Amino acid sequence: MTPIFTDTVGLLALWNQSDQWHEAAKAAFARLNPSETVLTTTMFVLLECGNAAARTPFRDEVDHLRQQLELAGTLIRPTEEDWQRAWTAYRQGEAAQAGIVDQVSFAVMRRFGLTLAFTNDRHFQAAGFRTLF
Repeated sequence: MTPIFTDTVGLLALWNQSDQWHEAAKAAFARLNPSETVLTTTMFVLLECGNAAARTPFRDEVDHLRQQLELAGTLIRPTEEDWQRAWTAYRQGEAAQAGIVDQVSFAVMRRFGLTLAFTNDRHFQAAGFRTLF
């Protein structure tokens, strides 16, 4: 199974038909083979998605994804070490000055050896990860 880290940018683009990246995200998601792919993310990414979707028609999609990830055991709770590494990277402006949620994502991805991210966020590329659209 290939683990894919899902980022806020990718998820929102997939759910929101008016998002400028919707078609690219939809095409990238369609290329993923469900029998060979495991989706994962952090609680922080889901919090970002939940905030962004609070007053939208795709609010239920966020909660549905949360439930699926929890059942599969692929919703990651960052550790204290992830938290500290992320703040150090944030303070130093690493990955093209990525935000703190992205820095936490990078710390988690490194801890789990993840290399692929369902996003087109340039910060993931700057951090050395491969984006899927």
